[in-house]
Amino acid sequence: MGKLKMSLRKKTVIAITLISALLATVAIVLSYRIYCDTMDDHYKKLASNVAKTAASQMNGDVLGNYLVTMETDEEYDRMYDILMDIKENNDVEWLYIQKLDLEAMTGTYIIDADVAETACPLGETGPIAETAIPYLDTLEEGIPPFITDTEDFGWICTSCEPIFDSNGDVAAIACVDISMNEVMEDRHDFLMVMGIAITITALLAILALAALISVSIVNPINRLAKATGSFIQDKEKASTAISELNIHTGDEIENLSHSVKRMERDINEYIDNLTRITAEKERISAELNVATQIQASILPSIFPPFPDHEEFSIYAVMNPAKEVGGDFYDFFLTKQGKLAVVVADVSGKGVPAALFMVIAKTLIKNHAQSGESPAEVFENVNRQLCENNDAGMFVTSWLGILDLDTFEMTFANAGHNPPVRKKKGETFDYIKTRPDFILAGMDGVRYHNQQLSLAKGDILYIYSDGVTEATDIHEEMYGTERLKAVLEQSAEQPLDTMLKTVRDDIDTFGKGAPQFDDITMLGLRLK
Repeated sequence: MGKLKMSLRKKTVIAITLISALLATVAIVLSYRIYCDTMDDHYKKLASNVAKTAASQMNGDVLGNYLVTMETDEEYDRMYDILMDIKENNDVEWLYIQKLDLEAMTGTYIIDADVAETACPLGETGPIAETAIPYLDTLEEGIPPFITDTEDFGWICTSCEPIFDSNGDVAAIACVDISMNEVMEDRHDFLMVMGIAITITALLAILALAALISVSIVNPINRLAKATGSFIQDKEKASTAISELNIHTGDEIENLSHSVKRMERDINEYIDNLTRITAEKERISAELNVATQIQASILPSIFPPFPDHEEFSIYAVMNPAKEVGGDFYDFFLTKQGKLAVVVADVSGKGVPAALFMVIAKTLIKNHAQSGESPAEVFENVNRQLCENNDAGMFVTSWLGILDLDTFEMTFANAGHNPPVRKKKGETFDYIKTRPDFILAGMDGVRYHNQQLSLAKGDILYIYSDGVTEATDIHEEMYGTERLKAVLEQSAEQPLDTMLKTVRDDIDTFGKGAPQFDDITMLGLRLK
């Protein structure tokens, strides 16, 4: 067993600690926030109620006169006494009446309920607090309570209410300031006590959870790990460490223990089966390698194949999708001295297609060498392939027989892809003719000969559908137009290079997608 970077117990403790710390932090923050909001709301409501009470006891019809005469009277003293009583009974720091000048943005004191030397006398003017400015346009509704941290007096909760005269106009405002310095100190004490309490609770929870997890999870898992670590050493023993596991936690750990015991039995059975299957696969693989070599030897592989015939050059390749494939190509001289070229594609892949390919190739070559025309070759081969074709396999094929004296080619197409031809001085183009029916598909099918006039410098490219139907990782096909473009770019290259260029372009197009079909290509150039 390798050395652990960090044990499950440590990870568990760390995870529980982090989660507890997070929960504790959230609990402290929320508790502190709720406490602060509650106290703020309490003092704002208190300040607002005191301001409303003071405003209701003031005589709005006479307040403005005192700023004109700058003299007080009995009514002034009465209102002053009322404000002092309100202030003393509600633990208010400051309670005063002001008249606001909205143009000058100043407030002038009319009554300041204060006996200290710092009391503002009648007529003293000061700037309006910036916090109150947004509410000046709706002064008749009052200035909502707000809390500020002042440099001179500390934390203050302020509320202002309008005082109306008999005409319903705002004659002045009653303002209340309540000191919150003690409240702010209480907040810090609350935060400290809450933090200590939650931290202690979290630590106790961490220790309890860590112990519980260690007993119910970590220790049983360590026992499982130790038992599974000796699986290989105990394989030949009658009684293994896994089979002797005795874990009874009553939860998923116990289920895991039973699963590990079943897995040990299943793995042992699987290993035994795998040993037999591996030996069988190695035998089959060896036979397939031989089959691959046999198939490769069946196809012409020596180039140039006809050194005495300098009037043409020919090259062909076949790349099976599996170890062996169903595609094949062939070229040979008939008894009449003509050149026969054939490309075919057997349905399916693998060994069945390869066996059917050998039969089809042999039949086509035998009939073509005897002097039969392409149509006659296909009719006879089709009849023979249909006999006892219980597997329902079929073949597409293109066969052309070229007269080397006149360069006239007679060909027949049994459901195969149309070849591509390039005339000297022109571009590649597909030989589009109506194909006949596939071989081995139905007995009694008639095939037709067609003529193709070639000339010196012409190139004929014959291929299987594995070329144009090759797909990339997005399931898009290679296509006929891309094939024609690549052939055009490599037309001046030797045939072997030209075919390799096409294959390389297919691989580039595929972007790593697996080859699903055999790829066969044959090139013929008349010199």
